[in-house]
Amino acid sequence: MKVLKLSAQGLPQSWLTLEQAVTHYAAHEVRWEAGQQIAVFHGGHNAVTGRQSIIVINSIIGTQGVPRINPFELRPGLTNSKLFARDRNICAYCGDTFDDEDLTREHIIPFAQNGVDTWMNVVTSCRACNHRKSHRTPEQAGMPLLYTPYVPSLWEDFILRNRRILVDQMEFLVAHLPRSSRLLA
Repeated sequence: MKVLKLSAQGLPQSWLTLEQAVTHYAAHEVRWEAGQQIAVFHGGHNAVTGRQSIIVINSIIGTQGVPRINPFELRPGLTNSKLFARDRNICAYCGDTFDDEDLTREHIIPFAQNGVDTWMNVVTSCRACNHRKSHRTPEQAGMPLLYTPYVPSLWEDFILRNRRILVDQMEFLVAHLPRSSRLLA
């Protein structure tokens, strides 16, 4: 189970383990909370008062500090699992849906023609279509793309990088997705 860590302004920062979240609570860095309570940690007893320390962890926390990032300039890291999720496991050439192990990262402009490994030059492809296209562009291979690539937003990236998102965390992230996001379909 992960905790969604946000900046004080509400921008996603990272996914935290419960132990990492406890550290933020104990250091009094949590400015606000949202979502459901997901864990309770019991600490030691105060020698003077005899009271036991208790930290209740929420699924979404806003922490102190202002990140030195512009969310519109961020480019999420490109991984096959995030690419396949962005493209909903649909081959960009035949339109069929496949399991991850039957998919490949397909370069629209191949490396052999000076293509680069970026979000805007890759799509999800089944192995058969990737092999058929080979080292050609879609136009050269006569295989038009069924959808266009795009760079995921910061909000989409946080959904793409965590497969076990709690309902309240997903609702929070989805509320900030661009209307054109494929993750809304």
